[in-house]
Amino acid sequence: MNELVNLAYKALENSYSPYSGIKVGAAVRGKSGKIYLGNNIENSAYGSTICAERVAIFKAVSEGERELTELAVTGNFSEYAYPCGACRQVMSEFMLRQSKIYIAKKNETFLEYVLDDLIPHPFTVNTKGKQK
Repeated sequence: MNELVNLAYKALENSYSPYSGIKVGAAVRGKSGKIYLGNNIENSAYGSTICAERVAIFKAVSEGERELTELAVTGNFSEYAYPCGACRQVMSEFMLRQSKIYIAKKNETFLEYVLDDLIPHPFTVNTKGKQK
């Protein structure tokens, strides 16, 4: 089993999801090799809820990582845990177009993509002004 997928399963254990009951976990690897975990965190003001992928990415960025190389995401439900549009856009800000993305489901099977498969036309450019 893929190391990041295993860590994403571990991360979903810390999900705070009292409203939906849907638990999601993510793991992202920085260019440094360090891995950051995240889980979804719900709030009664639903717009304040944040996805696991963004928690993991923002943890990495808050610790100085600006280039992320791969990400895994999973949930406690029977379908594959695809990232939402907001997460895909955030991923495009800190990951290269060919970064690996692992989408898992409850039975521990996963699919492998590259970021370009999930968001082929992002509207961000990197800080050097070049399309990633």
